[in-house]
Amino acid sequence: MSARWTRSAALLLTGAVALLAAGCGIRGTSVPVDAGAAPSRASCRAPESERAAEGMGRVSVRIYLLCSSRILSVSRTTRQGDEKTSREPVRVARALLEQLRLPPSAAEVSAGFSTAVEDWMEISGPAKGDPDSALRLNRPPEEIQSLALAQIVCTFADTTVAGDDGKVVLGGPDSQRDPLKAYQCTEEMRRNPMIAVNSGVLVS
Repeated sequence: MSARWTRSAALLLTGAVALLAAGCGIRGTSVPVDAGAAPSRASCRAPESERAAEGMGRVSVRIYLLCSSRILSVSRTTRQGDEKTSREPVRVARALLEQLRLPPSAAEVSAGFSTAVEDWMEISGPAKGDPDSALRLNRPPEEIQSLALAQIVCTFADTTVAGDDGKVVLGGPDSQRDPLKAYQCTEEMRRNPMIAVNSGVLVS
């Protein structure tokens, strides 16, 4: 009788534990729970430009870098271009592109900034028959990483590189096969640079 009572007590205890677990909402699962990405520690606060480096043929420019899936403007100092054979917008575009290709400074990296513009990227002026405001990249814009294209468009948009309407006209190296497209740096593009590659409008 003692053995039978012991078995009954054990069964009752097991059932009670199961009921308590169910009452507390505890369920067994083999599916891992995704708690989301860890919070980013990037401040995305643009460091102050190096004022001491200005002067002596150097000027302050603003470029767009990546930070926390957005693009934000930062101030840089750069040497004025010495090219005398190129038009003013082309000189400006080349100087700005050079800045975009450079690795971020230590202060920019600390704030969370990076660049998607690679060393191989180059730019030239309009081909024969192109509008005066057109620029030709050494690869069609639609073949460039969208993050890099957004950086280029927004960096160029507030300078003499852009047309009077603020749009940046870009094309690939082959004027016969690579049609020109107009790009505009919008607030949406700054928040979501992944849309840049599909945002161009054909220039007639």
